[in-house]
Amino acid sequence: MEANILVVDDEQEIADLVSVYLRGEGFRVFPCGTGTEALEVVGREEINLAVLDVMLPDISGLTLCAELRREHQFPIIMLTAKTEDTDKITGLTVGADDYMTKPFSPLELVARVKAQLRRYTSYNSGERKNEEVITVGSLTINKTTHQCWLSDELLNLTPIEFDILWLLCSNRGKVISAEELFETVWGEKYLDRNNTVMVHIRRLREKLKEPSRNPRYIKTVWGVGYKVE
Repeated sequence: MEANILVVDDEQEIADLVSVYLRGEGFRVFPCGTGTEALEVVGREEINLAVLDVMLPDISGLTLCAELRREHQFPIIMLTAKTEDTDKITGLTVGADDYMTKPFSPLELVARVKAQLRRYTSYNSGERKNEEVITVGSLTINKTTHQCWLSDELLNLTPIEFDILWLLCSNRGKVISAEELFETVWGEKYLDRNNTVMVHIRRLREKLKEPSRNPRYIKTVWGVGYKVE
């Protein structure tokens, strides 16, 4: 799998270790020690995925993530300190697709990179065979083109946001638990107190312009899960 990976971490040993493992899988790696350097690389190279540390010497990795999300939809994996749960939630809120806590297994990071790239490649494949389209009210979601329209507005969804919405829409009227959503979309075992799904649902509702008290599309069934009616 050929891809350009941006690795942003000011700890040289970690950056070198991650780079060695990724290069061993055939990836082209662009290591950076600062957010400023990372933005320069993204400006001149075609990046397919970014691994960002939260703690950087010039700007926060969270700020960098938000800045990248303004113009780019490639997957972003955040690296956070083990005790900083707020960083995980904030990272997902500003546009990260996944996160790992330090210390981490380089092999697990490589596996997550590959999983995100597979989803991203599928999202941008452009195939047009037997288009699958679901319409719910003013919402139209096309699995083949990976496009989602709200009335006449094309929504800017990340691959994971699209997968969540497609799963809910394709099971219209059925309540999907947070555990099932996580294990289907992320392909990993769901752990208790995992806020990942909740944060992505909140971000999806914002893009769908959902009223906070009575959302039109993604309903919360308290203590059970989520559904699209």
